[in-house]
Amino acid sequence: MSTRERILDAAEQALREFGIVGATTKRIARQAGCSEALLYKHFPSKETLLLAVLLERQPTLGDALARLRLAVGEGDVAANLSLFAVAAVEFYTKAATIASGVLADPSLMAGFRIMLAKAGSGPHVPILALAEIIEAEQDGGRIDAGMDAQAAASMLMGACFHRANLSYYVDLPEDTRSWAAGVVGTLLRR
Repeated sequence: MSTRERILDAAEQALREFGIVGATTKRIARQAGCSEALLYKHFPSKETLLLAVLLERQPTLGDALARLRLAVGEGDVAANLSLFAVAAVEFYTKAATIASGVLADPSLMAGFRIMLAKAGSGPHVPILALAEIIEAEQDGGRIDAGMDAQAAASMLMGACFHRANLSYYVDLPEDTRSWAAGVVGTLLRR
């Protein structure tokens, strides 16, 4: 295993065990079996290390969006969107440990925003991609053409984000698959 991979493993473990504040570069380097200097050789800042953990170690929406894009015009559109919603809830649930810590630290947030802008990434990107997929399904006559695709994508992603947040505070009464089917069914109701 490369040093970079060991550092990412250690950072992911430290984030789970100690949260973003307790996941110091010193602790991460110690867990990775390297010096802080070597850690900074691979990751120029704590922000870049956290972004790497988020992008490389957390589940991504990219695969789920790619599957949804491939399913345009195929199968049951509600079932396809429901599977995507389940993946989005999983993503937001796992990403929350990093995101909440970043939001709580203004300097980390500023650095994170700069990195996201440079990468052309951010939380708006999956919404735009989902809106394009919804528009493609509208073009195929499988979703009401009168629906605002951008608003529908924002509503579905917002619902997924909200469910992920709720799961940290309360035991939710139904499984995520049933919930997703209900949300998508409501969204697509004519």
